[in-house]
Amino acid sequence: MKHLFRLRAFIRPYLRQIAANILALFAVTGLALVVPRILQGVIDVGLPAGRPGYLASAALLLLGLGCAIALLNLIQHYLAERIAAFVGYDLRNALYDRIQHLPFAYHDHAQSGQLITRCIEDVRAVQNFAGSGLSEILQLLFMAAGVVVMLIATDARLAAVALLPFIPLVILASLFGDRVTKLFYHVDLTLGDLSTRLQENVTGVQVVRAFAREAYEIGRFDESNRRYFESRLKVIREWSKVMPTTTLLITFGTLLILLYGGRMVLAGELTIGELVAFNAYMILLSAPVQELTWQVNAAGEAAAGAQRVLEILEHEPEIQSPPGAVTLSAVRGRVEFRGVSLRYQGGSGPALTGIDLDVEPNQVVALIGRTGSGKTSLVNLIPRFYDATEGAVLVDGVDVRSLDLESLRRRIGIVLQTPLLFSDTIRANIAYGRPEAGEAEIVAAAKAAQAHEFIRELPDGYDTIVGERGVTLSGGQRQRVAIARALLMDPRILILDDSTSSVDTQTERLIQEALENLMQGRTTFVIAHRLATVRRADRILVMDQGRIVEQGRHEELLAAGGLYRTIHDLQLPQSHPSTPPAPGEGPPTHPSPGEGPPTHPSPVEGTPTHPSPVEGTPTHPSPVAGEGKREGER
Repeated sequence: MKHLFRLRAFIRPYLRQIAANILALFAVTGLALVVPRILQGVIDVGLPAGRPGYLASAALLLLGLGCAIALLNLIQHYLAERIAAFVGYDLRNALYDRIQHLPFAYHDHAQSGQLITRCIEDVRAVQNFAGSGLSEILQLLFMAAGVVVMLIATDARLAAVALLPFIPLVILASLFGDRVTKLFYHVDLTLGDLSTRLQENVTGVQVVRAFAREAYEIGRFDESNRRYFESRLKVIREWSKVMPTTTLLITFGTLLILLYGGRMVLAGELTIGELVAFNAYMILLSAPVQELTWQVNAAGEAAAGAQRVLEILEHEPEIQSPPGAVTLSAVRGRVEFRGVSLRYQGGSGPALTGIDLDVEPNQVVALIGRTGSGKTSLVNLIPRFYDATEGAVLVDGVDVRSLDLESLRRRIGIVLQTPLLFSDTIRANIAYGRPEAGEAEIVAAAKAAQAHEFIRELPDGYDTIVGERGVTLSGGQRQRVAIARALLMDPRILILDDSTSSVDTQTERLIQEALENLMQGRTTFVIAHRLATVRRADRILVMDQGRIVEQGRHEELLAAGGLYRTIHDLQLPQSHPSTPPAPGEGPPTHPSPGEGPPTHPSPVEGTPTHPSPVEGTPTHPSPVAGEGKREGER
């Protein structure tokens, strides 16, 4: 219950509605406590005296009380559910807001299914308890207090006997609450795993079908579903032990009243009306007491949900704007790395080590290297997706850790290798970074990205709804929309993560021509998997095991005869370098020993016929400004 109490901040805005709800509950309880007294009067006064008028008056009074109680119950339930709906609404918004600001390092380890379950199922459990559950417990407390007072006022001795079974009942409910909270926490974890399994299979359905692994995936889902089922059964078994015990204790209390109270009536110490009223009070109390097990069960589920919700709400993002953050206004685009090292949380070794780099404004810098060499890790430090473990990254001479995050990221345009589009119109996807952009600006960005023509041919043009993750578009179309989205922001720093890898040769040539002009006046980082992509870059960085092992222009690196030359000869074995061979090198068509495609395993990755540290074929033109000879000119 302590976890539920820690969510009290979400209840404070509704204190007036809560006060009205409590008053309605109090009024319902007070009116219900009057009913047994009326019955006592009818039995002890009206019937013995033969007074029909008394009976009629009592009947009318009971009718009025019934109508008042019904109306107050309606108001109370409406207020309770309204408060619960608002609490759920606020909790979901708060959770989503926090998830949006959690660092990439958190999402690297978090399961999407667990996050979805916390936002939906755990919030639902808290919401349900904040509504009917909490109201039922308050009503039980009010009713118990009122009944105890009325029973003692009637006869203290009989009250002590009647309430005796409720002592073990309260202890039992308390112990049950502690156990069921732990059980429900495990239920929520298994439900999160089940959601993750479902989400992975829905998004990966093409891979499952392509490899005919439907039966295997059905088995994996069944395993997760069984764990969830078994965790639920544990709760049911625990609850089934308590529920019959509760009913038995209430029945035992009624028997004590009849036995002990009946003797008091026979001894003249108690009237028949008082005994009936006494029993009526116990019936009033037994209904909410029987509900106690249900509500303790709901409270345990809500407490487990609150614990999981708080694990996110109280997780302070490691990466956020510092107090007094500097806001970027006019950005020149100079980027510096000073002694930068990076180690991912839970990683086996450093992702980057000792990076020193100074990129002048408007330079085009290409990064190549084998998979895992640190290319993406390096550019991810510029928009502060991660923070350097050692050293500093600076934009225009200012450490990015002292900058306002939003102003920093608005100056950086990013086009990923695998573009993600939202289930919305193409217009909204292009304007995602600048929702205030006008129609002319959106169309201009689409034309620059060579996307306007295919968008115009769609059924609804720019108002066409793309499917989830943009699945209704081809890979090349999605990539061009993503490029248009980045270009609309008019960033001073541009990051292209092999952004033409998903387009055909003709489309790539069109995008390359557009980017040739668009990269003018911007500091551009190009992560490339083909040397043909980077040959005209101002500077090429060759990365290996988290370090920059070579850097320079294409001709300089070829002449140096290092790793870049090895990659070049492996990937483009029939090409002729634009500069004479370095001393000791033979003509490219007749490589010296050790320079041609090796017969032993290469230090870089590639296809069996053309080993390469990069992906794709060398025949595609480059998106980098000033790309060299096209396909037919080589």
